[in-house]
Amino acid sequence: MSDGGYALKFISGKYQGGEFPLRPDRQLIIGRSSELDMVLVEDMVSRKHAKISWQAGKPTIEDLGSTNGTFVNGEKILKPSRIKEGDRILIGTSILKLIVQGANSPELSESQVKQQLEQVAAVQSQRQTKTAMTGKLEEVPLPDLLQLFHTSKKNGVLVVTNTQEARIYLRQGKVYYAVIDDNHELGPQKSFNRIITWEIGEFELRPPDSQEFLIELDSSTEGLLMDALRQLDEMRRIQGDLPAPDATLTVAVPMNAPLRDLNPDELDVLQLVLNWGTMAGVLDHSDKDDVAVATFLVTLMKRDYVRAA
Repeated sequence: MSDGGYALKFISGKYQGGEFPLRPDRQLIIGRSSELDMVLVEDMVSRKHAKISWQAGKPTIEDLGSTNGTFVNGEKILKPSRIKEGDRILIGTSILKLIVQGANSPELSESQVKQQLEQVAAVQSQRQTKTAMTGKLEEVPLPDLLQLFHTSKKNGVLVVTNTQEARIYLRQGKVYYAVIDDNHELGPQKSFNRIITWEIGEFELRPPDSQEFLIELDSSTEGLLMDALRQLDEMRRIQGDLPAPDATLTVAVPMNAPLRDLNPDELDVLQLVLNWGTMAGVLDHSDKDDVAVATFLVTLMKRDYVRAA
């Protein structure tokens, strides 16, 4: 595929879903000024914000001294940087992904491209506020999104929806609280770790919330992400040994294995099985993280203390 087949696809912002083809015979200036090639009218975008040009036939992006900076894959660029297919660029509240267009994509004039983008914007304006940043997790995974917000020091509440609704609270890019379906009893740490596992859904960055919480997360965003992704990997390793979340759990009767062989953590999980009777109930009501509880539960099932129906 030739470099002329590149385009910028908006995966968040006013033009979400729209595409802007790149032409290898000319540079692209992005900013708030109306006479530029790509116009993004918002407070966080400078009059002349960034430029995409071509070096040795490859697209390169450069920040033009903007107030809020230009970010590629979560890193603020300080000098002209080569970009490649799949790279994500953050300018203001717009996230753009460099894609390769299909061989049969129609060649549009600049006026046609801008007209199509305005049509996309008209649809978007019906479903979001002018300052909202929205998108789909299928386009930008949550870890990447939070890294972008961290580096650009975003403030606000990231609302993520699939079959549930989650809220991640950000202060200067730092995650300080998380909750799923307003279930504050679950705790912000466990909630955050679960939200990070979501791969399908929609997100919207809303304005900051004045709500205060008794407990706030004190780890860095990078630390939270590393721990959550580690837990995700560990949970995937034992997934095949776990029952379904709504599966009924019962204590083995008769119980031939002696209780004295269990350690205190395993006894706690056994009590949770007695009290709540489902995988989800056990995980939700333990003060330990999901991986630890799931690991103890697998041990109890293998040693025939617990059975799944």
